[in-house]
Amino acid sequence: MAEYQEITGVAKYIRMSPRKVRLVADLVRGKRVDDAIGILKMTPKEAARAVEKAVNAAASNATNNYGLVREDLWITRIFADEGPTLKRMKAGARGRYKPILKRSAHITVGVTERAKES
Repeated sequence: MAEYQEITGVAKYIRMSPRKVRLVADLVRGKRVDDAIGILKMTPKEAARAVEKAVNAAASNATNNYGLVREDLWITRIFADEGPTLKRMKAGARGRYKPILKRSAHITVGVTERAKES
């Protein structure tokens, strides 16, 4: 089997915890791009919209920049890294404060073209 080039798509600074994004990313890892989009459209989690955006970005990069066929694309890599954290505070009892961490994520999707399975 020949080695194929991996094309990536990235969605950065998604205002969501990477832990929540990883739950959705695990659903589509190793699937065909069209099947993954169908799964993500039916997933009730908010992170599914962000993962769908990253998958579409990778598929668009592959078709527009490299001339690959969308029906032959498979998700080879998908992961969610931690982005910058916004640190806020909330007043607590007895003059103290409680930290509020507003996390963000960077989603990276890698797709590769494979021949159609019969």
